[in-house]
Amino acid sequence: MVNRRHIRIKVMQSVYAILQSKSDDLTKEEKFLLFNIKKTTELYVLQLLLMVEVRNLALEHIEIKKKKYLATHEDINPNLKFINNRLIRSIVDSPEIKAYVEGSKLTDWKDNREYVRILLDELIESELYKDYLNDTEDTYYNDRAFILDFFKSIVAPNEKLFDFYESLNLSWVDDYPLVNTNVMKVIKQMDKDDYFTLSQLKVKEDDEEFLVDLFRKTILHQQEFTGEIDAKTPNWDTERIADMDMILIKMALTEFLYFPSIPTKVTINEYIEIAKDYSTRKSSYFINGVLDKLLKEYNKSGRLKKIGRGLL
Repeated sequence: MVNRRHIRIKVMQSVYAILQSKSDDLTKEEKFLLFNIKKTTELYVLQLLLMVEVRNLALEHIEIKKKKYLATHEDINPNLKFINNRLIRSIVDSPEIKAYVEGSKLTDWKDNREYVRILLDELIESELYKDYLNDTEDTYYNDRAFILDFFKSIVAPNEKLFDFYESLNLSWVDDYPLVNTNVMKVIKQMDKDDYFTLSQLKVKEDDEEFLVDLFRKTILHQQEFTGEIDAKTPNWDTERIADMDMILIKMALTEFLYFPSIPTKVTINEYIEIAKDYSTRKSSYFINGVLDKLLKEYNKSGRLKKIGRGLL
C-alpha cells in the first residue's frame, strides 16, 4: 500500500521541482505528480515479471542442453522444480498483471535481458537454489518460501538492478524500498489458487485527494510561510536554510492549518523522519525547533483548528 509518508515524499519532491523551475502551472505539476505516484505500480509489476523471466531463461537453458550432441542423462532429464514453481505460475496467470502488461506495453525484460541473466546466474550459484532442487518436498508452500527467499536475498538487493531502475525513472529510487516491501508482504500472504493483484499499490481516493491538496496548498501559501519562518529564525538568513528544510517546514505548516483531521504530533513526527533521510544531519532538530515555536504561536492566536480529540 502507498502510505502517507510516501505521499509526503512525492509531494516534497514536486514542491522542490516547481520552486526550482519557478513554474506557475500548478495544474500541469499536479498531473505530473499523480502520474509519478501511479508509476509505482509499474515498478511493482516489473519486479514480479522479473522473476517470471528468470524462470523463462532457466527453461531456455534446459532446452538448449537437451539438444546437445553429447547430452548427459541430467541434461535430458532435468530437474523442473523451479520451472514448475506454483508461485511463479500465479504471477503468469494473474488477469490483472496480464491486463496491466498489455495496457502499458511493458517490454523491459525482453529489451534488457542482461539483468535477467545476472539474476539467474546468481540464483544457480546459490545454496538456496541447490537446496530447493534437492528438497523432496513438493508443495505450494515450499514453492512460495523459495520465491520469497529468492526475491529477498537476490532480487531486491541487486545493485545493478537498482541502477537500471534509477536510469529508467529517477523517482523509483524512493519507490524501490516500498515496492520491495510490498512484493514480499504479498508473497507471504499468497495461498493456493490465489492470483497476484495490483490493489496493494493503488492509491486510495482519500490519499489522492490528500496528495493534491497538500501540494497545492503548500505552493499557494509558501510565501506567507517564508515570512513566518523568518520571524522564528532571527539568527538565520533565509538563504542559509537548506531548501529541503524550508519545504518540509512549509508542508508541515500546511498540515497544521489546512488539514484539521491530522494530529499535529503525527505531522511533526512524519517530517522529522523524512528530514533524516532527505536533508542534512542536523535538519531534524532544526525543523522540530521551528515547528514547535510556530505551533505554540498558532495555538495562542487561535489559528490552529483541529477536529476531534487528541489532535493537537
